[in-house]
Amino acid sequence: QVQLVESGGGLVQAGGSLRLSCAASGRTFSSYAMGWFRQAPGTEREFVAAISWSSGYTYYADSVKGRFTISRDNAKNTVYLQLNSLQPEDTAVYYCARPKQRYYSGGYSHEGTYDYWGQGTQVTVSS
Repeated sequence: QVQLVESGGGLVQAGGSLRLSCAASGRTFSSYAMGWFRQAPGTEREFVAAISWSSGYTYYADSVKGRFTISRDNAKNTVYLQLNSLQPEDTAVYYCARPKQRYYSGGYSHEGTYDYWGQGTQVTVSS
């Protein structure tokens, strides 16, 4: 069973930064694309960022482009999301996710691409 565990969330003032981490179980982490999504109260979960299995491709939602950065450390089985210039509208629970298929590419912004999800970490941005 694949386990994804997010950490790094918290309360920050507008303009501040956080770095989220997602630690994954398993020995073939480098073979999988990884994604980050978020869900604010009363809204549907939305795509934030994704990174290909080769790390050669990153993809961002327009709302976070230029402020958030996704990266991965395959030696640590961890994917990161650096959140800069945070705004109150970034307040949400942030989830990392992984597809079931190795070497999967494409469709990064679609929830249906991902089969495994973490429990989420809360990010709260005060104005």
